[in-house]
Amino acid sequence: MSTSGNGSAVEPNNGREVAKRVAFIAALVLVLGFYFVLLGRIAISLIASGSIPAALLGAGVLVLPLVGVWVVATSVRAAFAHQHLARRMHEEGRELDVSALPRRASGRIEKPAADELFEKVKLEFEADPDNWRSNYRAARAYDYAGDRTRAREMMKRAVDLERTERTGK
Repeated sequence: MSTSGNGSAVEPNNGREVAKRVAFIAALVLVLGFYFVLLGRIAISLIASGSIPAALLGAGVLVLPLVGVWVVATSVRAAFAHQHLARRMHEEGRELDVSALPRRASGRIEKPAADELFEKVKLEFEADPDNWRSNYRAARAYDYAGDRTRAREMMKRAVDLERTERTGK
C-alpha cells in the first residue's frame, strides 16, 4: 500500500486512483515549471536592465526558480523511489497491514494503535537493521505514529539499501 498526503492507504492496484494522483502531480509540476520559466524571464530582464540594483534583484530572483527546480526534481525522484519500494513490498506481501487498526474521523490511525504497531515493527528492524525491507516497514510505522522526520530518514535509508541490493553497488 502507498499513502496519500493525509496518511490514508491507497491500494496500488487501484488504477483509477493512482492515475488521478499521477495526473494531479504532473499538473502541479507543469504549473511550477511555467512559474519557474516566468521567474527566470523576469530575472534575466532585470539583470539585462543595466541598473545595478535591478541586476542584483534579478540575480536574487534567478535563484528562486533554480532552487524550485532542484526541490521539484528531488521530490519527484524520491516519490518514484518510494513507490518502487512500495510496489516491491506489495508484491512480496510484506506491506504493513493497517486495515484493522482503529482510525480517527480524519482517517489517520489512532495514536495508541500506531504506537503499538511501531513497537512491533521496531523489533523487526532491530533484528535486521541492514535490510531495506525492515527499514521500509520502520519508515511506514514511523509515519503512522506521526514521526515524519524519522520516517523520511528511514525511507531514505531503505531506498539506499534497496538500490545497493539491486545494483550490487
